[in-house]
Amino acid sequence: MVDDTNKRSSRVVISAVATVGALLLVALMCFWGCFLYKSFGKKDIHGFRVELCGGSSVVMFHGDLPYSTKDILKKLETMDEENIIGAGGFGTVYKLAMDDGNVFALKRIVKTNEGRDKFFDRELEILGSVKHRNLVNLRGYCNSPSSKLLIYDYLPGGSLDEVLHEKTEQLEWEARINIILGAAKGLAYLHHDCSPRIIHRDIKSSNILLDGNFEARVSDFGLAKLLEDEESHITTIVAGTFGYLAPEYMQSGRATEKTDVYSFGVLVLEILSGKRPTDASFIEKGLNIVGWLNFLAGESREREIVDPDCDGVQIETLDALLSLAKQCVSSLPEERPTMHRVVQMLESDVITPCGSDFYDSE
Repeated sequence: MVDDTNKRSSRVVISAVATVGALLLVALMCFWGCFLYKSFGKKDIHGFRVELCGGSSVVMFHGDLPYSTKDILKKLETMDEENIIGAGGFGTVYKLAMDDGNVFALKRIVKTNEGRDKFFDRELEILGSVKHRNLVNLRGYCNSPSSKLLIYDYLPGGSLDEVLHEKTEQLEWEARINIILGAAKGLAYLHHDCSPRIIHRDIKSSNILLDGNFEARVSDFGLAKLLEDEESHITTIVAGTFGYLAPEYMQSGRATEKTDVYSFGVLVLEILSGKRPTDASFIEKGLNIVGWLNFLAGESREREIVDPDCDGVQIETLDALLSLAKQCVSSLPEERPTMHRVVQMLESDVITPCGSDFYDSE
């Protein structure tokens, strides 16, 4: 009897173990199937997953997109890795070419909080209403289940970062001044003429785009605030913008117009020198580009900051730009000028002495 009881107990245990094993195997197969479907069942190129069927919509601002929603969605579904033209802290950027030959830039932002959709849409409408010659135009967006697809004007000149640091052809002096003035005008418009006013929070060379004539347009304005939450705010500060950030912003995380002005001052130094704010030559000495300027200024050698490969440098305008940059990167926010004042100083102290009408002032 004891043997029969033991045999029955063993069979029960074996049966239970087999059942649990079978269930675990089924669960594992289901998990693996879901993983394969997510990985390969949909188009997922460098993080771009098209999920446009059902619930997708296209919002166009002020008739800026002369296409039907169906036409735009059809084009979006054909996007692949060959369309990628850039990537940044806010998402991957794609080149969107329509059948009529018009080209746009598509920025994909992954949704992190479904509950903020209405807020997001409302803020995008505000950004879509902001129009200025020196700002990249937001024409509309596609609201898909997994992401927001923002549709901007396409700028053939690429980013200032690429032109300064990746292309072999050097920017001439007048082109650099032109870019500085254009970026200043775009930022001044955001600070002083928008309602509500917009603090950019992420001024840097990769966020200055250039058209075919090297005219500057500020991009990604409003996105830092739009995407900010307790987690992403920290990520935004850390990701890719070290060297541009004002000291008080790094300490408190509080952005103001004056923190933008500091970043603009760093941008001016980057354009003048052709060096990134955190160039390896600075880091070796424990400096950034502002520290380098202060070091040179202490020895009355500020002019040595200028890019030696830049042609046509004019000493008078170089001195004016260095003076302006030093004011913008002052460690004390109250000593920094407003962007309106920056534009005034550029037009009176830099553009006028050039004796050139290469920039059609508005």
